[in-house]
Amino acid sequence: MKSFCPLLVSLCVAVRILAADTHSPETLSLGALAPDFKLAGVDGKKYSLKDFKKANVLVVVFTCNHCPTAQYYEERLKRIVNDYKKKGVALVTISPNDPKSVRLDELGYTDLSDSFAEMKIRAKHKEFNFPYLYDGDKEEVSRAYGPVATPHAFVFDKERKLRYVGRVDDSERPEFVKTQDLRDAIDALLESPARQRIRQNTACKLLGDLVRAVPDGVS
Repeated sequence: MKSFCPLLVSLCVAVRILAADTHSPETLSLGALAPDFKLAGVDGKKYSLKDFKKANVLVVVFTCNHCPTAQYYEERLKRIVNDYKKKGVALVTISPNDPKSVRLDELGYTDLSDSFAEMKIRAKHKEFNFPYLYDGDKEEVSRAYGPVATPHAFVFDKERKLRYVGRVDDSERPEFVKTQDLRDAIDALLESPARQRIRQNTACKLLGDLVRAVPDGVS
């Protein structure tokens, strides 16, 4: 992370913010109840909160196909599913991006964009072991949760109150990871359901793609 030029990073973030929807929703606050949803998954099923009612902890991660940072985290999310599924933890991912908002110059690190059809291709190729849901048409769920980048994690307790929101860890490069923020939050919640934490999504915001929506009036 220290190798990045602060000015260059700031400029990149500023450009993306200016290009994004100016009416960005606020990120869900700690203690808030999980907004319900009914979204289509790449496996052909429809998912809502009730489909995860048996889970003691529910992890909702907003991610997408085309973001190179999100791609780095796919294998880590798969390992989290395998490591915690016997502990009553469920993980679901949601793609928040309207595919029509992705510019051609943003596809330099991927062979797939963010359409539902392309999500199915990526999930099959990467052998996702978690539900991968599409919210790109209306983005209502994404606006209710308020992710600012991909990936952006939300962790809910048994009552579906938000106990952690933020990044997965502190580096997109696995070899440089020092802080396992998402795993630490899950462990803390399993140990003490009343605990809650927030980790600013700084690294994700700088490296990931901001949630993209088509501006009003543009088709």
